[in-house]
Amino acid sequence: MRLDKFLKVSRLIKRRPVAKQIAEQNRIRVNGAIAKPSINVAVGDEIEITFGQTVVTVKVVLLKEHVKKEEATMLYEVIKEEKINRDE
Repeated sequence: MRLDKFLKVSRLIKRRPVAKQIAEQNRIRVNGAIAKPSINVAVGDEIEITFGQTVVTVKVVLLKEHVKKEEATMLYEVIKEEKINRDE
């Protein structure tokens, strides 16, 4: 499944065009490498997303084309969430 679609389906990012834009700004890494929106993600991949001053790292647990809103969190497991200080 494409990275931008996974981010939308899992509701980590609400809309696919926004996921694509963030990836094109080099703010998403998959398994430590900067990822393009078209990269295919697989179960077990680690995705690191930079939202402003917060970095969220998740592990892909399940891939599904469509899920209900309540089931979206079953697709990933949060590994860590940290604030970064860019003033330094």
